[in-house]
Amino acid sequence: MSMDVKRFEEVRKQIIGAPREQNGIGTLGERTLHAVLKSCYAPETAMQEVRLDGYVTDIFTGTEIIEIQTTHFEKMRSKLDHFLPGYPVTIVYPVPQLKYLIWIDEESGECSKPRKSTVKGSVYRAFYELYKIKSYLPDKNLHLRFPLLAVEEYRLLNGWSRDKKRGSSRYDRIPTALLGEICLDGIADYRKLIPENLDKFFTAVQFGKAVGERKEIAGKVLHVLNYLKVVERCGREGHAYVYRVCN
Repeated sequence: MSMDVKRFEEVRKQIIGAPREQNGIGTLGERTLHAVLKSCYAPETAMQEVRLDGYVTDIFTGTEIIEIQTTHFEKMRSKLDHFLPGYPVTIVYPVPQLKYLIWIDEESGECSKPRKSTVKGSVYRAFYELYKIKSYLPDKNLHLRFPLLAVEEYRLLNGWSRDKKRGSSRYDRIPTALLGEICLDGIADYRKLIPENLDKFFTAVQFGKAVGERKEIAGKVLHVLNYLKVVERCGREGHAYVYRVCN
């Protein structure tokens, strides 16, 4: 199941316009981004929060399980062990590709004007989470969806730095637009994440420059792609592994 732009906009307006609790938390302690995505991927509300075999699924369509997950993929292992043998399981991981920050003064409740973040999200950063479930990724019943979003992120001015921003707590994320969606349904889809302008042999540093990410992120991506046999290690360049795309 993929995201539809028209439905996203309808759901977004409906949920953001609906009365919400003062602390921004909706059903079962959800925040806005999670609630919007769940309604987008579930055609009917009866499919949401379904108890199945002792687990509570975000969405159960009757034939497919869909989980909205923003972090802590290691907590998915038990569900994947139980459900993958019998059901298609889709994990949805939202990627804030464009983000505007809004700061909340806890004492006055005043909000700052939205300010565009210099950090641009990408699907490659999701590999920190995919690494935690890499042994499940080859399973044909496992599907991944990465909706690329524009979001407004509200943060409390309660951090430890002088301006109270460093170490601050995230209050809520409000999706404002769907910019696209990346779907990974098999090995062929992982190959599409490799830039065409890469040399035949490349290191994590070179891969990172090609995709606009730090060496650490590129290294995690290549570790997972190597595990999936999308790329392979074929030597070293100093202390760095050298990779090439598998045939």
